Amino acid sequence: MNVTRAVLPVMRKQRSGHIISISSGAGLAGFAFSSLYAASKFGLEGWMDALAKELDRFGIKTTVVNPGFFRTELLTERSAFYADAAIDDYAKARAEQMTWWAAQNGRQRGDPAKLATALVALAHGATPPRRLIAGSDVIDLAEQKIDELQQQIDADRNLAASLAFQDDNEGEGET
Repeated sequence: MNVTRAVLPVMRKQRSGHIISISSGAGLAGFAFSSLYAASKFGLEGWMDALAKELDRFGIKTTVVNPGFFRTELLTERSAFYADAAIDDYAKARAEQMTWWAAQNGRQRGDPAKLATALVALAHGATPPRRLIAGSDVIDLAEQKIDELQQQIDADRNLAASLAFQDDNEGEGET
């Protein structure tokens, strides 16, 4: 945020620019035992969504990139830091998740070199996307999230639509 805030005055003055923020699949859907990571990515998503609406009038474009699992060092012991297990009720599930993450290291489907090439092309494009869902695994995740949201809307549509104030004169004169 600080870097973006630092460059925005220049971008506004020149009436152009492009801010690319790296989110995650976890910015679309939270995962067990990654709640703080997901919270930070959800925050980035909301910030960029609002910022896009503020900056468009200045010719400044924004893109949020949601990468899936890319074969980086994210899951290595040198890179990944996990909180100590503090609640016994979570111990078994946490251990299973940690084992799964360790098993994924070096097996991630995404190629970081290809993502870098795609980001450079995106940065030079005339009409960059507001969002890049990057990787087949996160495409699947995004589609699942869309389906889940639609099911939630459909399940409680009538309740949600009934929550407006009822004007005393509403409906009078209608037949």
